[in-house]
Amino acid sequence: MTKKIKSFIIVLLVSVYIIFISPLVYGQDDGGTGNKIDGYSVILNDQALFKIQAPTGSFSPEERANTITNRLKKFAEDNSLPIEAITLENQESLTSIIAEDKILATLTEEDAKAARKSRQELAEEYLQIIKTSLDQYREERTLTARIFSLIWTVIATLSLLLIFKLMNLVFPRIFNLLNRWRNTVIPGLRIQNVNLISSTQVTNSLIAVVKLVRVVIVLLILFLYVPFILSFFPLTRKISKKIFEYIVRAILYISDSVVEYIPNIFMIGLIVVSTYYIIRFCKFIFRELERGNITIPGFYQDWATPTYNILQFLIIALAAVVAFPYLPGFDSPAFRGISVFLGILFSLGSTSAVANTVGGVILIYTRAFQLGDRVQIGDIIGDIEDKSLLVTRIRTPKNVIVTLPNATVLNSNVVNFSASARETGIPLIISTTVTLGYDVPWRKVHQVLLAAADATDCLLKDPHPFVLQTSLDDFYVSYELNVYTDKTRRLFYIYSDLHQNIQDKCNEADIEILSPHYSALRDGNQNTIPANYLPKDYQVPGFKIENLGNNFKNH
Repeated sequence: MTKKIKSFIIVLLVSVYIIFISPLVYGQDDGGTGNKIDGYSVILNDQALFKIQAPTGSFSPEERANTITNRLKKFAEDNSLPIEAITLENQESLTSIIAEDKILATLTEEDAKAARKSRQELAEEYLQIIKTSLDQYREERTLTARIFSLIWTVIATLSLLLIFKLMNLVFPRIFNLLNRWRNTVIPGLRIQNVNLISSTQVTNSLIAVVKLVRVVIVLLILFLYVPFILSFFPLTRKISKKIFEYIVRAILYISDSVVEYIPNIFMIGLIVVSTYYIIRFCKFIFRELERGNITIPGFYQDWATPTYNILQFLIIALAAVVAFPYLPGFDSPAFRGISVFLGILFSLGSTSAVANTVGGVILIYTRAFQLGDRVQIGDIIGDIEDKSLLVTRIRTPKNVIVTLPNATVLNSNVVNFSASARETGIPLIISTTVTLGYDVPWRKVHQVLLAAADATDCLLKDPHPFVLQTSLDDFYVSYELNVYTDKTRRLFYIYSDLHQNIQDKCNEADIEILSPHYSALRDGNQNTIPANYLPKDYQVPGFKIENLGNNFKNH
């Protein structure tokens, strides 16, 4: 191994130490800045060599540090000036670091007192630091150093790809191993016969944690790779150092914040776990209420699920209120401003939502309808498809889904065709009206209508259908046929079948369904009864002509 290669490796190790290790051990450098107490740094090759703390004559420490920095930079860039020519020149009250006839730095007794060393010791220490830094500056800018920087960049990039390749091989095997351990090596969390957390849930949680660890490792490697590559080149070393400082500062800040936040995390975890098991207990109670295994006087089974949902929301809201003070940044003005803004936004934009929610709660506890009930809300008739705290959905007989806000439903008349049969066992009565002339005997009409009801499917035989004569009008009598049914979801079909049977039975009984609001000339006209119900020897009657006698005048 040649001398240059050895020197390059030494320089590289020193650079890595100065760039990556020294900020962690000695703290972050001031980047060329400083203050009157700690002094001002002399910078070369983006590195702080030493600090100037004392003034000299009319020159302040900051001016002295800037002057020394500029002199060292000019000397380093001039390769014709040998580093071995840099020596010390002692005078009565000061010591100068010179190169031939050029002064690079001057040290006084005040500098020695500030450093708590003798002037000679301090000068020799600064001389060695300057020589090392200048040698490093020039060595890093040689062609050999740049070639090696490219080689190290390629090696680092190949190492990065190799690490990612290994991760792609290792992590899938971990996932497969966890999946194989599902329900075997990885148990669920049980208390007696109650399964709190299944083995599948535990396995999925472990897989999620491993995926998170993989993402963190990838990001950490990339964050370290970029400044590491930039540190190989003098022009980008300052950027590399800044990036690494940002990363270290962020990691330290996060770690310190996490350590300080551990008691709050414990309290939040305790609140979350307590809330979870309280909700599970409530779910168990309301599930048993819904199944009828637990009964409370005046509490209906269909109230169990909505009551559980409301109670769950209240428990979570209460837990959130208790946990909020333990959240990071809870007392910050930004958090308070956002909270106020969201509160105002919710108040202004949720008026109708709150009205619909209140309406949904009232509809639940008034038991106006249940899922599957045939209802009429306003002019909409159909079956209850879905009901929530905000809306109610109805499926019409023609399979049209109508969504109604609960506030609208609450302000409308709700007609429930299914509630009576479900809750009291008394079937629904449906009716239809037929108007016939006074020439048709009412007993015959009753008999025909009851026969039509008996021939209709989905109608109950017991209780028996009945007929009411609802009015005696000027030209006709109104007959109302009332029938019982428990098939409320088939009302449209029942009405259609009932009307068909009424037509058939009236035709069979030689009854014309008409309301004689007018006077008709029947002589010589075909009977309105269908031909298949007329006698085989039926003939259309002819017109009758009467002798008007003296009423007829011959003009």
